[in-house]
Amino acid sequence: MSKTARTDGALETRGIEQVPDHERTARVRDLFPTWVGANISVLLLTMGASLVVAYRLGFWQAVVVALAAPVVSYGLVGLIGIAGKRGGAPGMALSRAVFGQRGNLLPGALIWVARWGWETINAVTGAYAVLTILDVLFGVRRNAVLDLVTLLAFVLGTFAISGLGIRAVRRCNTYAAYLFGVFSVLVLGYLVVHTDWPAVFDRPAGPVASVITGIGLIAAGGVSWIPSSPDFTRYLPRTASAKGIVGVTIGGAGIVVLPMVLMGAVMAVSTPGLASAADPVSFLGEILPVWLAVPYLLTALIGMLLINSMSMYSAGFTAQTLGFTVERHWAVSVNALISLVLGGVLMLAATSFMGSFIAFLSLLAVAFSAWVGVFGADMLRRREYDGAALADTGRTSAYWYRGGFSPAAVAAWALGLAVGLMFTSSDWFTGPLAAHNVVGEYGLGWVATVVVSGVLYVVLPKPPVRPPAPAAGGAGQREPVAVRGA
Repeated sequence: MSKTARTDGALETRGIEQVPDHERTARVRDLFPTWVGANISVLLLTMGASLVVAYRLGFWQAVVVALAAPVVSYGLVGLIGIAGKRGGAPGMALSRAVFGQRGNLLPGALIWVARWGWETINAVTGAYAVLTILDVLFGVRRNAVLDLVTLLAFVLGTFAISGLGIRAVRRCNTYAAYLFGVFSVLVLGYLVVHTDWPAVFDRPAGPVASVITGIGLIAAGGVSWIPSSPDFTRYLPRTASAKGIVGVTIGGAGIVVLPMVLMGAVMAVSTPGLASAADPVSFLGEILPVWLAVPYLLTALIGMLLINSMSMYSAGFTAQTLGFTVERHWAVSVNALISLVLGGVLMLAATSFMGSFIAFLSLLAVAFSAWVGVFGADMLRRREYDGAALADTGRTSAYWYRGGFSPAAVAAWALGLAVGLMFTSSDWFTGPLAAHNVVGEYGLGWVATVVVSGVLYVVLPKPPVRPPAPAAGGAGQREPVAVRGA
């Protein structure tokens, strides 16, 4: 990315406004370390263990899950990311063109709140990584005060990276990708030598329903990134390859998800308590030797810092689209404070981390999928976004529609969300249609949400798509192209 008045130096000051064409000098391959960094989490190990312990899958079934989940979820991440290079703005800002200036507040508020939970889970996991390192190296046992101190340190580190902006996030992701690769190879080598492979391969296969449910479990983490995808592609030129965006996104995520999930599945054969551990990190200090556990935990800690930094980076944009009239790095601080408070509650009061995490994932996927269905269907007919109309939140905006709402988008989103929840089952909430049907029993509530909201949006009457108005003097805009109406 070239240095400009808005990106010069370490601190990015650009908010939700459209990036001018002369600043859009990023490259598609820059996305690879971004999505590698977005998945460096020991939670994938624990979820891989859950495939064996809770879902009772065999090793080769776990391989199928680990291959299919990133293709499904990050395929959607990449497809929605194409909107970023078309519109040069964050995802929830582009969403104004779909839902209307006021209508966008509805999915925007839900996604913002859902991010609180995602950032809380990651912050707590990072704090547990620090606690495990202290225990392994110095024999320091956790207590309530130390829990809160480590949580605070993690949240402050997250805020520091995400507050700086896209350049800092990309640079840190690149370094973390190399570190993770080195230590993952070492862990894989250790497991190859010390694993009881006959016991791994002799496990009986589980039911097909559990395979599909497992794919949904692993894919849910990727689904949470879909609305954020344009945030990381908005600096790409309009001519950037759409196929390249999808391919690099899947590749960056898959190269992490596949080995992490399989390592968790292999570890669970010898340590079945892994999937139900009180915290998702301490088992590494028991399974791996100190010389390997500590650097691997440090690498994972960096990865979780980056995951939360990326999430808070996007959350800052979401807060701005909701009307918070502050600069992005100050908007980020709101989410940092919320994750600190909720993280403290989770560490001190929750009785089962994984139970809470899996329940949260099932609801998170549905909450994000309603937006995905509508926004994705709209991308089929919209090739450009009017930067002036996105920024204009008043009645003069081309995206004002009817009273600030697009009735088709809001109705499709609300109905898709309701249908998805009816088919969803978790420890926190069970919908009335979650049993005695394929969708509910296979954990496909989030898929039903995408399909229902997308199809409804396609069939409902919509305002025609208008080409962007040329900027003053024609700077920074292409010539208008013919756009097919609804």
